[in-house]
Amino acid sequence: MIGSKHNRIHSYSRLPRSPQYQKSAQKAGRQPSVSWQSLLHRSGDVIFATCVGLICAVPPCYMQTDFQMPAEAAEFKMAQAVLPLTPRAVNPLTLDLTDDLLESDRLNLLQAIDNSLQYIRTPSAERRYPVAGISRDLVERSLVRFRRLVQVSRTAKDLQQAVSREFDLYQSVGRDGSGSVQFTGYYEAVYKASRTKTEEFKYPLYRLPADFGEWRSPHPTRAMLEGSKQLAGLEVAWLSDRFQAFLVHVQGSARLELPDGKLLTVGYAGKTDQPYRSVGAELVRDGKMRLEDVTLQTLIEYFQKNPQDLVTYLNRNPSFVFFRETNGKPATGSLGQAVSAERSIATDKKIFPSGGLALIKTEVPFENPQTGKLELRQIQRFVLDQDTGGAIRGAGRVDIFMGTGDRAKQRAGLIKGDGQLYYLVLKK
Repeated sequence: MIGSKHNRIHSYSRLPRSPQYQKSAQKAGRQPSVSWQSLLHRSGDVIFATCVGLICAVPPCYMQTDFQMPAEAAEFKMAQAVLPLTPRAVNPLTLDLTDDLLESDRLNLLQAIDNSLQYIRTPSAERRYPVAGISRDLVERSLVRFRRLVQVSRTAKDLQQAVSREFDLYQSVGRDGSGSVQFTGYYEAVYKASRTKTEEFKYPLYRLPADFGEWRSPHPTRAMLEGSKQLAGLEVAWLSDRFQAFLVHVQGSARLELPDGKLLTVGYAGKTDQPYRSVGAELVRDGKMRLEDVTLQTLIEYFQKNPQDLVTYLNRNPSFVFFRETNGKPATGSLGQAVSAERSIATDKKIFPSGGLALIKTEVPFENPQTGKLELRQIQRFVLDQDTGGAIRGAGRVDIFMGTGDRAKQRAGLIKGDGQLYYLVLKK
């Protein structure tokens, strides 16, 4: 995933005991002081490495960690997840903070809008609406009008003022009922690979078996599949690193550089019905790492220092993902449309408007021109809701697609902050 983390990173070990959580827990009749250690044992899958990069562009594929309480996630799935902004609430469109990317990526934003419009006009979109009282027609008209405003607005401030005049805002209730949303980042990975097995490249990615629809449930586990010859002949590509191959399973897609310089792109084709178990959560459960220290980079470093543990922990995740060649197609989200760097987000599509126009307020990493280091900065940015993920559940989780390659990976891996999520629709 993508993301940025920065001068100040939220301590996840404190999240369950926030004032908002205390309040919502008391209302629900729950004990508010639940430790993360006990939560790990109860949920079984509280985290993966934050931002393990996944092309959330993968529908049923699992993504990164769900940091919210499982009980809260279930609670807000059942409740209305987005509500009209109340008159007493602060309207973010009236703040001085404006879209920081508009001047540099206006064309990228327009393309992202077009991708949402393409989706919203499909029969699939018709089946998903209305959401929270918002109709598909209203979302389409909102996208068309917003597109025009992006074209004619000279500055980010002009755009924000125009949107403030013409659009109503709906806010996510968040994980605590008070609008607090956890943001993470994901990205599309680039790895070296080969179409054939060699001494260097010996860890395969597999195509979906032709008879997969006939497999008896429960499906074989990861350990069973990798320890047998059941998938022999279905290899799409071979990677040089076992953990990288596992990360492609988590990310759901990747761009693979072949020895002859050609590029092979692969995307999600299907997955077994086995549940996903987080490698990071397993390491925390065994006392090998602290919860607050789990990131993609710390996982990589752990397995570099402890290669003997790799197979053991990877096999604790019984789920298994299959791939297909995508012929150079850009990273694609769960709506079947390309996702755009820093303009596409992934949310729970059961409760949020697919393809909808949104506004996010959170922190993402930027490079300090003096030091070259990544530092967090507050942003308020227009985005399109174009993706989802198995662990992106409930009203309190948003994943930001940060792009492709190593820099996107570094930035995505730093995003772990709280913020707010709003949806925008034309005033009626």
